[in-house]
Amino acid sequence: MVGKGERSVRYDRDLQIESYRFEGIMQKFPNHFHEYYVIGFIESGQRRMSCKNIEYEIGPGDLIFFNPFDNHSCEPIDDQPLDYRCLNINADIMREVTEEMTGEDDLPSFTSPVAYGSEHAPLLKKLHQMIMDEIVDFEKEETFYFLFHQLIQEYASVTKEAECRVVKQEIEDVCNYLKVHYADSVTLDDLARMANRNKYSLLRSFTRIKGITPYRYLQTIRVSEAKKRLEQNMKPLDAAMETGFVDQSHFSRFFMEFIGLTPGQYREIFTLEKKEGREPFDGK
Repeated sequence: MVGKGERSVRYDRDLQIESYRFEGIMQKFPNHFHEYYVIGFIESGQRRMSCKNIEYEIGPGDLIFFNPFDNHSCEPIDDQPLDYRCLNINADIMREVTEEMTGEDDLPSFTSPVAYGSEHAPLLKKLHQMIMDEIVDFEKEETFYFLFHQLIQEYASVTKEAECRVVKQEIEDVCNYLKVHYADSVTLDDLARMANRNKYSLLRSFTRIKGITPYRYLQTIRVSEAKKRLEQNMKPLDAAMETGFVDQSHFSRFFMEFIGLTPGQYREIFTLEKKEGREPFDGK
């Protein structure tokens, strides 16, 4: 069931991060991933969440951490509407912030996707609201650095990026192929041949290593690419055709499932951003 609710997005040019707010949302989100960090918290509502195939029950005051490519899904518990705030941070920006704090060219990896009843939720809410209110005072940046220092120190391990994700090369080759050929007609036979595996073996290995099926991986990339086009004011139908979706209906269904907004709603947000001289988030 998809509740109407309220959805809003802001991009902060100073911090170069994106801020999402969902209010009264009933939507179930299927298994997917993002190419950027997501740090958020529940304001109200109970959710059953799965991250990297481990299940959690989350509620008000709980912090949520998704590293890039962490697969996750969630659904409401007892039909409770969700009020949720989150920040989306490009890996390049996260690297710069971490280097400023540690002096090392490292990326943090949050060790658990949930911090129950975190004492840092109020400060995250304060920063989030500053972004939503488009505050330009340097207190916003001060709050950002103070908060992220605490979050990384308490909830993350800082390791070299090359050491973070060890995957079989054959699966990486398939992922790289999908990233380049997302707009093409892709078959499971093609991917199996590339990985030198039969189709079942590829599905099993890919899902075990990535935590998501090849099809969901491909659709996530297509949605991500479509977002970039919508941010440039491309019509949803054209964005769908350019990113490999078979039709606009197919595109709209996946976009709504993964993002929580229709393609038209998302396009309108960034059309307004451009009219007001803002810049879109480039970490999708």
